[in-house]
Amino acid sequence: MLRRLHISARIALLAALYCLGAFAQDKYFVKVTGDVNGIARRHDLTVVRSLTGFASGYHVLSSRGANPQTVLHNLSTESAVNSAEAEKAVRLPGIHPGSSIHPSCASSGVHFSSTLIRYYNSYAASAYVNQPATDVINMDRAHTLATGQGVVATIDTGADFTHPVLKGSLVNGWDFVHNAPSGQELADLNQETTPILEEQGPPPVDQETTPILEGGTAIVLTQETTPILEQETTPILEGKKYPAYGHGTMVAGLIHLVAPDAKIMPLRAFGADGSATISQIVEAIGYAVDHGAGVINMSFSVKQQSNALDAAIDDAVRHGVICVASAGNDNQANAQVWPAAYDNVIGVAATDNSMIRASFSNYGSSLVTLAAPGVGVITTYPMGHYAQVWGTSFSAPFVSGAASLLLDRNSRTNETIAAADLSNATPIRQELGAGELDLYRACLAARR
Repeated sequence: MLRRLHISARIALLAALYCLGAFAQDKYFVKVTGDVNGIARRHDLTVVRSLTGFASGYHVLSSRGANPQTVLHNLSTESAVNSAEAEKAVRLPGIHPGSSIHPSCASSGVHFSSTLIRYYNSYAASAYVNQPATDVINMDRAHTLATGQGVVATIDTGADFTHPVLKGSLVNGWDFVHNAPSGQELADLNQETTPILEEQGPPPVDQETTPILEGGTAIVLTQETTPILEQETTPILEGKKYPAYGHGTMVAGLIHLVAPDAKIMPLRAFGADGSATISQIVEAIGYAVDHGAGVINMSFSVKQQSNALDAAIDDAVRHGVICVASAGNDNQANAQVWPAAYDNVIGVAATDNSMIRASFSNYGSSLVTLAAPGVGVITTYPMGHYAQVWGTSFSAPFVSGAASLLLDRNSRTNETIAAADLSNATPIRQELGAGELDLYRACLAARR
């Protein structure tokens, strides 16, 4: 697997992507040994911000309309510049502006029991605790061996700290969107706002994400004429669309379901509009390492390789952190999407509850380590609600939770050991790596 391109090839590729409009502004993400200010002055660049802690040495620079190919070439001639690339825009999967919200109806196939039952240190809806996906991954038997340990960091849209199921498990992270502590998902929103349903008739059969409201009612997100490719969360709040709102809370809910005694650290690199940058993601990885995370969940994918992302993950893995990422939703074999395609990241594909590959899930031995449920799974949603979700974004947190169980069984577990333990899966012949996640078999393999 090609992990790094020759610098001249990367400069040409980055310049071409810039010209195609792949980057919003003329910003550059560089790693420098020593003082960056002199380098910036020599090339008529401005230091926008400098990363700190584990990610120190990285800087975001901006130019005043200079040709990006020239800027990158000039930076490559500086001996103190270890790497330089145009700042990349990253979006959470499933962001489709044409998507709309429809009210649920009896024929939508959504059946939800809001009966609350005790689940470790909280009360949760029975439909969430006892959903079919938990049988698929052998969760109840695994919980006789382990219930999770340590901190799982999520690089996402944050999480709702007020959710009754999650509030005992969430620990303060950081909001890299606003450069502030916490990682609260509701940072952009009025917490009292309720999603407004557009009256557009019953949903088609390709619904992807169904936020389930209290009282058993539901809203169903669709792509209208677009087939299922990626998961979506598009509530309309205060008259404005936030297409990624709730994504981080839904990811956190699935980690908590699998590893109820783990702590979850939300690192908010993505705004409610679903956008982030490579520098924010690298900074979040550094924060996770600096603050003792044992697992990092990355429910996103990037289709342009980044040396900075590669290096940040390499450093995290060297520090013993287990990195898990979604394989993407393009229905492609061995798709080149990162970070899942890195060979030191556990890439996760999606299956339905019959252990059949989801029609949208990427697959292939160079991308996928194993698979987990990602079709119609039920998880937490902001403001005390639940959601039914589709996508590899929601398969990855099952595996991140599994990694926490392995740490509970063996505190010395690292990425290599975790990948070996998780390979004790249910074999399925669909180019899905080791097969379907089996929490019990993985935990047995991780005996102290």
